[in-house]
Amino acid sequence: MAEGVSFTLDHASGTPVYRQIIRQIEHWVLSGRLKAGDKLPTIRALAVDLKINPNTIAKVYGELESRGILATQVGSGTYIADKRPEPEEDVLGAKIGETLGRFMREMRDLGLDKAEILRLIGEWEA
Repeated sequence: MAEGVSFTLDHASGTPVYRQIIRQIEHWVLSGRLKAGDKLPTIRALAVDLKINPNTIAKVYGELESRGILATQVGSGTYIADKRPEPEEDVLGAKIGETLGRFMREMRDLGLDKAEILRLIGEWEA
């Protein structure tokens, strides 16, 4: 799999794990971090890595393959196909919500309140 790409699951988000994985793959394809021809881990390897049921990964790969985003070559593996996912507003909104939720929880775990977080964001220079 492409360098610098690793799955992050948020079991507290309320979003099903398979949906989180689908969104991450779609995001990486749209952002160019995953390109056509990039090989994905095997179902078993990814399930072990993420500590989830292999059927969940099979569901992810199956859905993305039916949409033309992934292609499976028997005996060789699962690869990113040429078709790019259509960015959906609800997917984008959900991704933003997941990211902001994770960020806010981490900042609050550091003891910051909303006003302090907003002040720090306002001062941030990327």
